[in-house]
Amino acid sequence: MSSEGQTPDLSGDRGFRSVRESAYKYALAGCAVLSVLTTVSIIAVLVLDATQFFAEYPILEFLTGTEFSPNLEPVAFGVLPLILGTLLITFGAAVIALPIGVLTAIYLSEYASKRTRSVLKPMLEVLAGVPTVVYGYFAIVYITPALNVAIGVLNGTLGTEISRLGLFNGLSASVVVGIMIIPMVSSISEDAMNSVPDSLRQAGYGLGATKFNVSVTIVVPAAVSGIASSFILAISRAIGETMAVVLAAGSQPPDIPPVQQAFGVPYVAPTDILSLFTESSATMTVAMIDIASGDISGGSTAYKSLFAIGLTLFVITLAMNVVSDLVASRYREEYE
Repeated sequence: MSSEGQTPDLSGDRGFRSVRESAYKYALAGCAVLSVLTTVSIIAVLVLDATQFFAEYPILEFLTGTEFSPNLEPVAFGVLPLILGTLLITFGAAVIALPIGVLTAIYLSEYASKRTRSVLKPMLEVLAGVPTVVYGYFAIVYITPALNVAIGVLNGTLGTEISRLGLFNGLSASVVVGIMIIPMVSSISEDAMNSVPDSLRQAGYGLGATKFNVSVTIVVPAAVSGIASSFILAISRAIGETMAVVLAAGSQPPDIPPVQQAFGVPYVAPTDILSLFTESSATMTVAMIDIASGDISGGSTAYKSLFAIGLTLFVITLAMNVVSDLVASRYREEYE
C-alpha cells in the first residue's frame, strides 16, 4: 500500500506525443502551402505566357477585335466574339437555373416534409454528379430536336418566323448548362434559408401571414446574401463550363451583331441578339480546347493566345468571386 496518496502519472510519453503532433502540424501546413503554390504557379504561367503573347499581338486589338481566327489567314485574335459567346450561354443558363433553383430551395426549405426532402434533395444533387460530356450528347440528341419541334409548332400556330436551330447552337447549350447549375443554386440557397431563425417565421405567422407570404417576404429577404452568393457562384461555374458547351454549341465563335443608332443612341436590335442563340456560339473555354488540340505548333503566337484567353477568363471568374464575397458580407444577417 506504499502507493497510496501518490498522484498517478497521466501525461504519458510527452516526447513521442509532441513529435507526433508536430508531424501532424507540418503535414497539414504542407498541404495548405501546396494549395497556395499551385494557385500561384497557375497564375504565374498564365501571366508570363500571356505577356509574351501581348508582346507579339497588341493587347488593345486582342480586347476589342471582332474576329477570332488563329488558324486561317488573315490571322486574328480578337477575344470579343468569344466573350460574346460566353455571355450568351451564361445568360441563357442563368435565366433557366436561377428561378428554378430558388423556387426549388423554397419548396425544400419551407414546404417539403423531412421525408420528402430526404428523397428529393439527393435526387437533385445527382445532377451535379452527371459527367458534363453526357449533358453535351443529351443536348445534341434530344434537346435540339425537341426545340426544333417547338419552334415548328410556334411558327405554324402563331405565324412567327423563328429560325430553326442548327446541330450546334447556343440555345441547347444554355439549357444543358442551366440544368447543370440548378443543384448549386438550390443547395446553397436552401442552406441559407435553413439558417434563418424560426422565430422570424413564427413572428410572421403571429401577424396572420400565410406560409407563402412568410417564405417570400421574410425567409427569402433574410437569406438574400446566401442566395446572391449562389447566383454568382453558379454563373461562375457556367462561364467556365467546357465539355457540354463544346458538344452542344460547337466551335465557331458567333458574329458580332451590327450596332444601329436611334436618335443618336447606339443599340443592338433584339432580333439580332436572339438569332445568335440559333447558331454556333463558341466560348472562351471552347477556343482554348481548339487551340490546345489543333495543329498549332508550341511557341507560336496562336499557341500563346491560349494563355491570353485563359488569363481573361481567370480575371472574369475572379471578379465574379470577389463580387460574391462583397455581396455576402454586405447583406449578411447575423442572428443569435
